[in-house]
Amino acid sequence: MAISADELGTQDIKKLLIKQAVPASIGILFMSVNILIDTIFVGQWIGSLAIAAVTVVLPITFLISSLGMAIGVGGGSVLSRALGSKDTEKAKITFANQIMMTFILASVFVLFGLFFSTEMLLLFGAKGAIMTPAVEFFEPIIIAVPFLALCMMGNNIIRAEGKASFAMIAMIIPAFVNIILDIVFIKVMGLGMFGAALATSISYFICFLFVLWFFAYKSELKLKPRHFKLHIPILKEITGLSFVTFSRQGVIAVLAIILNHTLYSYGGEHSIAVYGIISRMLMFALFPILGITQGFIPIAGYNYGAQNYERVKESVQISIKYAALLASLIFVVILYYATPIVAIFTTDAKVIAETPNALRWVFAASPIIAIQLIGAAYFQAAGKAKKALLLTLSKQGFFLIPLVLLLPNFFGIFGVWVAFPIADVLSTLLTAYFLKKEMNTKLIKTTDGIL
Repeated sequence: MAISADELGTQDIKKLLIKQAVPASIGILFMSVNILIDTIFVGQWIGSLAIAAVTVVLPITFLISSLGMAIGVGGGSVLSRALGSKDTEKAKITFANQIMMTFILASVFVLFGLFFSTEMLLLFGAKGAIMTPAVEFFEPIIIAVPFLALCMMGNNIIRAEGKASFAMIAMIIPAFVNIILDIVFIKVMGLGMFGAALATSISYFICFLFVLWFFAYKSELKLKPRHFKLHIPILKEITGLSFVTFSRQGVIAVLAIILNHTLYSYGGEHSIAVYGIISRMLMFALFPILGITQGFIPIAGYNYGAQNYERVKESVQISIKYAALLASLIFVVILYYATPIVAIFTTDAKVIAETPNALRWVFAASPIIAIQLIGAAYFQAAGKAKKALLLTLSKQGFFLIPLVLLLPNFFGIFGVWVAFPIADVLSTLLTAYFLKKEMNTKLIKTTDGIL
């Protein structure tokens, strides 16, 4: 489904969104399946305590590697608008500066993580019996995080070029590698948590090799040494937009800290395992909505750069419609099949008893989240960093964290789970307000608003 950058401004929006969103969705699906199966393997072959350990460690590694995703998304917005305005040289300089930023920043954070590993694990909730398997999982995986960061950055640029199928492959390859190596290292060789971490680390490196091959042989962005000179105005533009994504990941990391400590206080280690299952399901079940969001960004960014505002608005309308429909179907599946879904992960009777209702509550407002996700993505694609930051942080930062801190004081562990749909509703209302105002005032070459 690879297309040229120019086609982002000419093809039918529905067909274009499908071409961009389907590969993105498949890529996210495989990445989600990878994490899902990883969790099932450690839960079934090592124990529910291992799920809790992974739940503690992954937010740390994702926070560091999200530097690459943030630089990829922020720079991808700059790059898409540069391609839309036919400024190929700016696009190449942007990409080269992204590479340097990602490698340097990720390496610095990894060194920090290695020197302060125990302190970081304690901060993220590795209490009691969770600490030992968490250390065993953390130390091998942290070394490979710069490769993951470069993969995340490169994946967004591949998509910004309109080569969504290659971005999909870049996400599928490490999933297959990790699953196969999980079986070898955990089941066959009996390496436990260390084997799970080793499998994941190798999969990151394989992904990096594929992304490197793409840019060497398939990319339209053929870089030369002059492009790697630091360009301060472009760096500022990348940083301003990257800050949106990284701030979101930072807030997610803070949320993970608060959730893990709150869950441990009200329910012990097994409650962290419950949330570990729920968090994996959140990423897995919502993969088509996240795929539509990723497919939407280069389309909106390119046409905004080309000042083709009618196509921008059409892309917003269609993306919300498709994503809302899929999210509603997902909610129905979760509502009726929560118990058998949970039983796949573990044989721990206590975890199986408590997880289904918690899962249903966390997904309760999922039919309306399309507005929040697409709305925030629009402002980022258009280069409007302040509003993008506000809306991106709204769910976790402005609503969910305060609710998680407040509600358990009155409702116990149930207060944690009900905080999720309340935060979804509030953040969606906020996004709907700003998005409707934007559609009806800023993109004035279009018809009536969508909401």
